[in-house]
Amino acid sequence: MKARHADHARMLEDIPNIGPSIASDLRGIGIATPQALVQQDPYALYARVNAATGQRHDPCLCDCFIAAVRFMDGGPPTPWWHYTDERKQHFARHAGIAG
Repeated sequence: MKARHADHARMLEDIPNIGPSIASDLRGIGIATPQALVQQDPYALYARVNAATGQRHDPCLCDCFIAAVRFMDGGPPTPWWHYTDERKQHFARHAGIAG
């Protein structure tokens, strides 16, 4: 069952919007615990995963990172697609970032 509050997340997969595949991506860049996401930059996490794997991942992965970081920073559990417009605006403001 997914955590309803950040304090209840013991492993990455406990965080809403984070399943085994995304948890593996996070572990691949050194994020091993939910607490390691606190105050992280989700856009930087997305760039790090892309660099670590040598491929550009679907931008929805960035939406999941935004949702996970916001949750671990004390926000409510929110579906990842809630952040799609925010991510698109961010990428549009930062030339060279597709999404």
